[in-house]
Amino acid sequence: MSGTKSPRSRPKRLPIALSHADKVFWPDEGYTKRDLVDYYAAAFPRLRPYVTDRLLSFERCPDGIAGKCFFQKQKPKGLPLQTSSQRLAHVADASKSTEYVVGGSLETQLAMANLGCIAVHVMASRASAPRLPDWICVDIDPESGEFADAARAALRVKAAFDELSVETFVKTSGNRGLHVFVPIRVGPDAREALDFAKAFTRRVAAAFPLELTVEQSVAARHGRVYLDPFRNGYGQTVVAPHSVRRRAAAPISTPLAWTDVVPSLDPVAFNLGNFASRSGHPDPWSTFFERRQSLDDVRHRLEHL
Repeated sequence: MSGTKSPRSRPKRLPIALSHADKVFWPDEGYTKRDLVDYYAAAFPRLRPYVTDRLLSFERCPDGIAGKCFFQKQKPKGLPLQTSSQRLAHVADASKSTEYVVGGSLETQLAMANLGCIAVHVMASRASAPRLPDWICVDIDPESGEFADAARAALRVKAAFDELSVETFVKTSGNRGLHVFVPIRVGPDAREALDFAKAFTRRVAAAFPLELTVEQSVAARHGRVYLDPFRNGYGQTVVAPHSVRRRAAAPISTPLAWTDVVPSLDPVAFNLGNFASRSGHPDPWSTFFERRQSLDDVRHRLEHL
């Protein structure tokens, strides 16, 4: 894969003006800014449901992954005039605020990519109700750095949700971890969602103490897989499904079927270079928002196990 590029068809016309299209963003693979923009143009129908009416944050690398990169929440200059945005007060200091980009527009997504924004991060709630999430996320982070450990942990998490009669969806993080999502009905606030995620991950980790942990301190994890519930806190974000990551080989955070989650899976196999050949495959998350569940019911089941 190193040093080569898979041929991909170009959109005949982009809805934005593209600058420095040939700037190389992934030196080893030779992928350019134009490749990134073309990907988001092609993938946007699948990305759109997870960014529409959500406040976005971005990992921005104006000179590609080998240059200086930074995390950006504040709406940058240079976006199309019609770009939607929303100001949100800071949790720690309500006198301060950030003007976030609101997702849902193809032009906005491509304009952000043109500014060097590689990864897209989203909140669990809509901009119209920022304290009311419509999903729960468990972030599975293998301390070993081995995807096989994350896969085994994810299957433990799935089994625990299955015991609660909860339908789950899984995706690669775009690195060596996995994200397990539960679509929920809007109603409970972010604090309730976070409290549930903490209680659930504590229970799963306690059942497999040699494999799993909820210890936030890296030193206290002792090589175990970390089950992180904190993506569910108010204002917190997680990388969006179908987002490219700013890592070698340009991996994509890819929705999976649970049957795909095996220790031998290589998450880097889902990348910018082979997206076109995979784009015709069925979407395992196609029913995600049709499967919203009551968090109150799930929480009640957890409390009475």
